[in-house]
Amino acid sequence: MAKTIDSLPVDNGYRMPGEFEPHKGCWMLWPERPDNWRLGGKAAQKTWVNVATQISKFEPVTVGINHQQYANARAMLPEHIRVVEISNNDCWMRDNGPTFVINAKGNVRLVDWGFNAWGGLKEGLYFPWDLCSAVAQKVGEIEGIDRYKAPFILEGGSIHVDGDGTLITTEECLLNQNRNPDLSKDEIESYLKNYLNVEKIIWIDKGVYQDETDGHIDNICCYIRPGVVALTWTDDKTDPQYDISVDAYERLSNSVDARGRKLSVHKIHQPNPIIITKEESSFVDSVDGTIPRNTGDRMAASYINFYIANNGIVMPLFDDPFDQIALKALEELFPNREVVGVNAREIILGGGNIHCITQQQPAG
Repeated sequence: MAKTIDSLPVDNGYRMPGEFEPHKGCWMLWPERPDNWRLGGKAAQKTWVNVATQISKFEPVTVGINHQQYANARAMLPEHIRVVEISNNDCWMRDNGPTFVINAKGNVRLVDWGFNAWGGLKEGLYFPWDLCSAVAQKVGEIEGIDRYKAPFILEGGSIHVDGDGTLITTEECLLNQNRNPDLSKDEIESYLKNYLNVEKIIWIDKGVYQDETDGHIDNICCYIRPGVVALTWTDDKTDPQYDISVDAYERLSNSVDARGRKLSVHKIHQPNPIIITKEESSFVDSVDGTIPRNTGDRMAASYINFYIANNGIVMPLFDDPFDQIALKALEELFPNREVVGVNAREIILGGGNIHCITQQQPAG
Protein backbone atom coordinates (compact mmCIF):
# COMPACT_ATOMS: atom_id res chain seq x y z
CA MET A 1 0.00 0.00 0.00
CA ALA A 2 1.47 3.34 -1.09
CA LYS A 3 1.78 6.06 1.52
CA THR A 4 3.04 9.65 1.75
CA ILE A 5 6.41 10.02 3.51
CA ASP A 6 6.64 12.96 5.90
CA SER A 7 10.37 13.58 5.52
CA LEU A 8 12.91 14.44 2.82
CA PRO A 9 14.57 12.09 0.31
CA VAL A 10 18.01 13.46 1.15
CA ASP A 11 17.50 12.59 4.83
CA ASN A 12 16.37 9.07 3.92
CA GLY A 13 19.26 8.37 1.54
CA TYR A 14 17.20 8.53 -1.66
CA ARG A 15 18.60 10.07 -4.85
CA MET A 16 17.39 10.61 -8.40
CA PRO A 17 19.35 8.23 -10.65
CA GLY A 18 20.62 9.20 -14.08
CA GLU A 19 18.37 8.22 -16.96
CA PHE A 20 21.16 5.96 -18.25
CA GLU A 21 20.91 3.78 -15.12
CA PRO A 22 18.79 0.55 -15.28
CA HIS A 23 15.01 0.88 -15.62
CA LYS A 24 12.09 -1.21 -14.48
CA GLY A 25 10.07 0.38 -17.26
CA CYS A 26 8.72 3.49 -18.96
CA TRP A 27 5.51 5.47 -18.37
CA MET A 28 3.56 7.40 -20.99
CA LEU A 29 0.16 9.09 -21.33
CA TRP A 30 -2.18 9.13 -24.36
CA PRO A 31 -2.83 12.23 -26.55
CA GLU A 32 -6.38 13.35 -27.30
CA ARG A 33 -6.85 17.05 -26.46
CA PRO A 34 -8.35 18.64 -29.61
CA ASP A 35 -7.11 22.13 -28.68
CA ASN A 36 -3.50 20.92 -28.75
CA TRP A 37 -3.44 17.87 -31.04
CA ARG A 38 -4.76 18.19 -34.56
CA LEU A 39 -7.69 16.00 -35.52
CA GLY A 40 -8.39 15.25 -31.87
CA GLY A 41 -5.04 13.55 -31.47
CA LYS A 42 -5.62 10.93 -34.16
CA ALA A 43 -2.41 11.69 -36.03
CA ALA A 44 -0.41 11.95 -32.80
CA GLN A 45 -1.78 8.65 -31.50
CA LYS A 46 -0.14 6.77 -34.36
CA THR A 47 3.21 8.32 -33.40
CA TRP A 48 2.63 7.42 -29.74
CA VAL A 49 2.10 3.81 -30.76
CA ASN A 50 5.39 3.88 -32.67
CA VAL A 51 7.32 5.45 -29.76
CA ALA A 52 5.83 3.04 -27.21
CA THR A 53 6.51 0.06 -29.46
CA GLN A 54 10.13 1.02 -30.01
CA ILE A 55 10.76 1.59 -26.30
CA SER A 56 9.06 -1.71 -25.47
CA LYS A 57 11.80 -3.52 -27.39
CA PHE A 58 14.14 -2.51 -24.58
CA GLU A 59 11.93 -2.33 -21.46
CA PRO A 60 8.29 -2.64 -20.33
CA VAL A 61 5.99 0.26 -21.20
CA THR A 62 2.83 1.42 -19.45
CA VAL A 63 0.46 3.92 -21.11
CA GLY A 64 -2.07 5.85 -19.02
CA ILE A 65 -5.39 6.56 -20.72
CA ASN A 66 -8.46 8.67 -20.04
CA HIS A 67 -11.45 6.33 -19.76
CA GLN A 68 -13.09 7.50 -23.00
CA GLN A 69 -10.00 6.54 -25.00
CA TYR A 70 -9.27 3.23 -23.28
CA ALA A 71 -10.82 0.95 -25.91
CA ASN A 72 -9.22 2.88 -28.76
CA ALA A 73 -5.77 2.92 -27.21
CA ARG A 74 -5.95 -0.73 -26.21
CA ALA A 75 -6.82 -1.64 -29.80
CA MET A 76 -4.01 0.49 -31.26
CA LEU A 77 -1.21 -0.49 -28.87
CA PRO A 78 0.51 -3.90 -29.01
CA GLU A 79 -0.80 -6.36 -26.42
CA HIS A 80 2.49 -6.53 -24.53
CA ILE A 81 2.23 -2.82 -23.66
CA ARG A 82 0.32 -2.31 -20.41
CA VAL A 83 -2.65 0.08 -20.63
CA VAL A 84 -4.15 1.58 -17.46
CA GLU A 85 -6.73 4.26 -16.81
CA ILE A 86 -5.11 7.46 -15.49
CA SER A 87 -7.21 10.60 -15.88
CA ASN A 88 -5.19 13.49 -17.28
CA ASN A 89 -5.61 16.84 -19.01
CA ASP A 90 -2.77 16.22 -21.45
CA CYS A 91 -0.14 13.62 -22.18
CA TRP A 92 3.19 15.08 -20.98
CA MET A 93 4.20 12.35 -18.54
CA ARG A 94 7.69 13.79 -18.12
CA ASP A 95 6.23 16.97 -16.66
CA ASN A 96 3.00 16.01 -14.90
CA GLY A 97 4.19 12.59 -13.78
CA PRO A 98 6.47 11.57 -10.90
CA THR A 99 10.22 11.75 -10.50
CA PHE A 100 11.48 8.45 -9.11
CA VAL A 101 14.22 8.24 -6.47
CA ILE A 102 16.14 5.21 -5.19
CA ASN A 103 18.35 4.32 -2.24
CA ALA A 104 21.44 2.14 -1.90
CA LYS A 105 19.31 -0.91 -1.03
CA GLY A 106 17.40 -0.62 -4.30
CA ASN A 107 14.18 0.67 -2.76
CA VAL A 108 12.18 3.03 -4.98
CA ARG A 109 10.02 6.00 -4.00
CA LEU A 110 8.69 8.92 -6.02
CA VAL A 111 8.56 12.68 -5.76
CA ASP A 112 5.19 14.26 -6.50
CA TRP A 113 5.89 17.86 -7.56
CA GLY A 114 3.44 20.70 -7.84
CA PHE A 115 2.23 21.25 -11.43
CA ASN A 116 0.65 24.38 -12.96
CA ALA A 117 0.74 23.62 -16.71
CA TRP A 118 3.99 25.54 -17.33
CA GLY A 119 2.97 28.85 -15.89
CA GLY A 120 -0.38 28.90 -14.13
CA LEU A 121 -3.32 31.15 -14.93
CA LYS A 122 -1.28 33.92 -16.54
CA GLU A 123 1.18 32.03 -18.74
CA GLY A 124 0.21 28.36 -18.53
CA LEU A 125 -0.35 26.38 -21.71
CA TYR A 126 -3.78 25.04 -20.84
CA PHE A 127 -6.52 25.11 -18.21
CA PRO A 128 -7.60 23.23 -16.17
CA TRP A 129 -4.70 21.02 -15.05
CA ASP A 130 -6.28 19.41 -11.99
CA LEU A 131 -6.23 15.91 -13.48
CA CYS A 132 -2.56 16.25 -14.37
CA SER A 133 -1.79 17.25 -10.79
CA ALA A 134 -2.97 13.82 -9.60
CA VAL A 135 -1.01 11.73 -12.14
CA ALA A 136 2.09 11.21 -9.99
CA GLN A 137 0.10 10.01 -7.00
CA LYS A 138 -1.89 7.61 -9.19
CA VAL A 139 1.31 6.11 -10.60
CA GLY A 140 2.45 5.52 -7.04
CA GLU A 141 -0.84 3.84 -6.16
CA ILE A 142 -0.66 1.56 -9.20
CA GLU A 143 2.93 0.55 -8.44
CA GLY A 144 2.56 0.49 -4.66
CA ILE A 145 5.35 3.05 -4.30
CA ASP A 146 5.57 5.50 -1.41
CA ARG A 147 5.81 9.17 -2.34
CA TYR A 148 7.22 12.46 -1.16
CA LYS A 149 4.87 15.42 -1.77
CA ALA A 150 7.05 18.41 -2.60
CA PRO A 151 5.67 21.92 -1.86
CA PHE A 152 7.35 23.15 -5.01
CA ILE A 153 6.29 23.50 -8.67
CA LEU A 154 8.59 21.61 -11.02
CA GLU A 155 8.34 19.73 -14.33
CA GLY A 156 10.52 16.69 -14.93
CA GLY A 157 11.68 18.09 -18.25
CA SER A 158 13.29 21.05 -16.51
CA ILE A 159 15.98 18.95 -14.81
CA HIS A 160 18.68 16.47 -15.80
CA VAL A 161 20.89 14.67 -13.27
CA ASP A 162 24.00 12.53 -13.55
CA GLY A 163 22.99 10.32 -10.61
CA ASP A 164 26.30 11.25 -9.01
CA GLY A 165 25.46 14.51 -7.29
CA THR A 166 25.03 16.99 -10.15
CA LEU A 167 21.93 18.56 -11.70
CA ILE A 168 21.70 20.77 -14.81
CA THR A 169 18.83 23.18 -15.42
CA THR A 170 18.00 26.54 -17.01
CA GLU A 171 17.51 29.91 -15.40
CA GLU A 172 14.84 30.67 -17.99
CA CYS A 173 12.58 28.00 -16.52
CA LEU A 174 13.32 27.47 -12.85
CA LEU A 175 13.78 31.16 -12.08
CA ASN A 176 10.68 32.14 -14.02
CA GLN A 177 8.18 34.04 -11.90
CA ASN A 178 5.35 31.86 -13.19
CA ARG A 179 6.53 28.79 -11.22
CA ASN A 180 7.70 29.62 -7.69
CA PRO A 181 7.68 33.45 -7.53
CA ASP A 182 8.27 33.67 -3.78
CA LEU A 183 11.49 31.63 -3.86
CA SER A 184 15.02 32.91 -4.40
CA LYS A 185 17.59 31.06 -6.49
CA ASP A 186 19.22 29.74 -3.31
CA GLU A 187 15.88 28.50 -2.00
CA ILE A 188 15.15 26.75 -5.29
CA GLU A 189 18.54 25.07 -5.12
CA SER A 190 17.73 23.95 -1.61
CA TYR A 191 14.53 22.23 -2.78
CA LEU A 192 16.41 20.47 -5.57
CA LYS A 193 19.11 19.28 -3.18
CA ASN A 194 16.59 18.07 -0.59
CA TYR A 195 14.25 16.22 -2.95
CA LEU A 196 16.75 14.86 -5.49
CA ASN A 197 19.80 14.47 -3.24
CA VAL A 198 22.15 16.45 -5.48
CA GLU A 199 25.10 18.50 -4.29
CA LYS A 200 25.92 20.72 -7.28
CA ILE A 201 23.59 22.59 -9.63
CA ILE A 202 24.85 23.85 -12.99
CA TRP A 203 22.75 26.65 -14.45
CA ILE A 204 22.64 27.55 -18.12
CA ASP A 205 20.75 30.61 -19.29
CA LYS A 206 18.09 29.52 -21.77
CA GLY A 207 16.60 26.52 -23.49
CA VAL A 208 15.79 26.02 -27.17
CA TYR A 209 14.49 29.04 -29.08
CA GLN A 210 10.67 29.26 -28.99
CA ASP A 211 10.36 26.48 -26.41
CA GLU A 212 6.94 27.10 -24.89
CA THR A 213 7.95 25.34 -21.65
CA ASP A 214 10.10 28.38 -20.81
CA GLY A 215 13.29 26.61 -21.78
CA HIS A 216 13.26 23.07 -20.43
CA ILE A 217 16.74 21.60 -20.13
CA ASP A 218 15.72 18.29 -21.77
CA ASN A 219 15.33 20.01 -25.12
CA ILE A 220 18.76 21.64 -25.18
CA CYS A 221 21.11 19.54 -23.03
CA CYS A 222 21.23 16.08 -21.46
CA TYR A 223 23.60 13.73 -19.70
CA ILE A 224 25.15 10.88 -21.67
CA ARG A 225 26.90 9.65 -18.53
CA PRO A 226 28.50 11.40 -15.55
CA GLY A 227 30.85 14.10 -16.81
CA VAL A 228 29.56 13.92 -20.40
CA VAL A 229 26.68 15.93 -21.88
CA ALA A 230 25.14 16.52 -25.30
CA LEU A 231 24.05 20.00 -26.38
CA THR A 232 21.81 21.13 -29.21
CA TRP A 233 23.78 23.25 -31.66
CA THR A 234 23.67 25.23 -34.88
CA ASP A 235 26.47 26.61 -37.04
CA ASP A 236 24.13 29.26 -38.48
CA LYS A 237 25.07 32.52 -36.78
CA THR A 238 21.88 34.16 -38.07
CA ASP A 239 19.68 31.61 -36.28
CA PRO A 240 18.37 32.83 -32.88
CA GLN A 241 19.45 29.48 -31.45
CA TYR A 242 23.11 30.19 -32.16
CA ASP A 243 23.77 32.68 -29.35
CA ILE A 244 21.75 30.54 -26.91
CA SER A 245 23.80 27.43 -27.69
CA VAL A 246 27.12 29.29 -27.64
CA ASP A 247 26.34 30.68 -24.19
CA ALA A 248 25.30 27.22 -22.96
CA TYR A 249 28.46 25.65 -24.40
CA GLU A 250 30.67 28.16 -22.63
CA ARG A 251 28.90 27.72 -19.29
CA LEU A 252 28.96 23.93 -19.49
CA SER A 253 32.56 23.74 -20.70
CA ASN A 254 33.69 25.89 -17.79
CA SER A 255 31.67 23.96 -15.20
CA VAL A 256 32.89 21.42 -12.68
CA ASP A 257 30.47 18.81 -11.38
CA ALA A 258 29.95 17.56 -7.82
CA ARG A 259 32.84 15.11 -8.18
CA GLY A 260 35.28 17.69 -9.54
CA ARG A 261 35.01 16.65 -13.19
CA LYS A 262 35.07 19.20 -16.00
CA LEU A 263 32.20 18.48 -18.35
CA SER A 264 32.83 17.08 -21.81
CA VAL A 265 30.30 18.74 -24.13
CA HIS A 266 29.24 17.15 -27.45
CA LYS A 267 27.40 19.29 -29.99
CA ILE A 268 24.38 17.79 -31.79
CA HIS A 269 23.29 20.00 -34.68
CA GLN A 270 19.61 20.90 -34.60
CA PRO A 271 17.27 20.16 -37.54
CA ASN A 272 16.34 22.95 -39.90
CA PRO A 273 13.45 25.08 -38.57
CA ILE A 274 10.22 23.07 -38.24
CA ILE A 275 7.37 25.32 -39.38
CA ILE A 276 3.67 24.58 -38.82
CA THR A 277 1.84 24.18 -42.14
CA LYS A 278 -1.64 25.48 -42.89
CA GLU A 279 -3.01 21.94 -42.88
CA GLU A 280 -1.47 21.24 -39.47
CA SER A 281 -2.91 24.38 -37.89
CA SER A 282 -6.34 24.06 -39.50
CA PHE A 283 -7.43 21.03 -37.49
CA VAL A 284 -6.59 22.23 -33.97
CA ASP A 285 -9.51 23.55 -31.91
CA SER A 286 -9.28 27.15 -30.72
CA VAL A 287 -9.96 27.39 -26.98
CA ASP A 288 -9.45 30.30 -24.56
CA GLY A 289 -6.53 29.63 -22.24
CA THR A 290 -4.74 27.28 -24.63
CA ILE A 291 -1.71 28.33 -26.65
CA PRO A 292 -2.70 28.49 -30.35
CA ARG A 293 -1.02 26.53 -33.16
CA ASN A 294 -0.65 29.08 -35.96
CA THR A 295 0.48 28.56 -39.55
CA GLY A 296 4.08 29.69 -39.92
CA ASP A 297 5.02 29.25 -36.26
CA ARG A 298 8.45 27.75 -35.63
CA MET A 299 8.52 24.79 -33.27
CA ALA A 300 11.33 24.07 -30.80
CA ALA A 301 12.68 20.98 -32.54
CA SER A 302 15.81 19.31 -31.15
CA TYR A 303 17.49 15.91 -31.39
CA ILE A 304 18.47 16.16 -27.71
CA ASN A 305 14.89 15.33 -26.71
CA PHE A 306 15.47 11.56 -26.86
CA TYR A 307 14.71 8.76 -24.39
CA ILE A 308 17.42 6.55 -22.89
CA ALA A 309 16.05 3.02 -22.47
CA ASN A 310 17.72 -0.17 -21.24
CA ASN A 311 20.23 -0.94 -24.00
CA GLY A 312 18.54 1.51 -26.36
CA ILE A 313 17.98 5.12 -27.43
CA VAL A 314 14.71 6.24 -29.02
CA MET A 315 15.30 9.58 -30.71
CA PRO A 316 13.18 12.02 -32.76
CA LEU A 317 13.55 12.35 -36.52
CA PHE A 318 12.06 15.14 -38.64
CA ASP A 319 12.62 14.04 -42.25
CA ASP A 320 15.48 16.53 -42.23
CA PRO A 321 19.02 16.44 -43.71
CA PHE A 322 20.46 16.52 -40.18
CA ASP A 323 18.55 13.39 -39.08
CA GLN A 324 21.20 10.86 -39.99
CA ILE A 325 24.02 13.09 -38.75
CA ALA A 326 22.37 13.27 -35.35
CA LEU A 327 21.64 9.54 -35.32
CA LYS A 328 25.26 8.67 -36.05
CA ALA A 329 26.44 11.11 -33.38
CA LEU A 330 24.26 9.39 -30.78
CA GLU A 331 25.48 5.98 -31.91
CA GLU A 332 29.02 7.14 -31.18
CA LEU A 333 28.04 8.56 -27.80
CA PHE A 334 26.12 5.40 -26.84
CA PRO A 335 28.22 2.56 -28.34
CA ASN A 336 26.53 -0.06 -26.14
CA ARG A 337 22.96 0.91 -26.98
CA GLU A 338 20.91 0.52 -30.13
CA VAL A 339 19.80 3.91 -31.47
CA VAL A 340 16.32 3.93 -33.03
CA GLY A 341 14.77 6.92 -34.77
CA VAL A 342 11.05 7.74 -34.84
CA ASN A 343 9.44 10.38 -37.02
CA ALA A 344 8.37 12.87 -34.36
CA ARG A 345 6.76 15.73 -36.27
CA GLU A 346 3.37 15.02 -34.74
CA ILE A 347 4.86 15.27 -31.24
CA ILE A 348 6.69 18.54 -31.86
CA LEU A 349 3.47 20.03 -33.25
CA GLY A 350 2.05 19.60 -29.76
CA GLY A 351 4.95 21.43 -28.15
CA GLY A 352 7.41 18.75 -27.05
CA ASN A 353 9.10 15.55 -28.09
CA ILE A 354 9.97 11.97 -27.16
CA HIS A 355 11.63 12.75 -23.84
CA CYS A 356 8.69 14.96 -22.88
CA ILE A 357 6.13 12.16 -23.30
CA THR A 358 8.07 9.52 -21.37
CA GLN A 359 9.19 8.97 -17.79
CA GLN A 360 11.55 6.23 -16.69
CA GLN A 361 10.93 4.16 -13.57
CA PRO A 362 14.31 3.00 -12.24
CA ALA A 363 14.99 -0.62 -11.40
CA GLY A 364 14.85 -1.39 -7.70
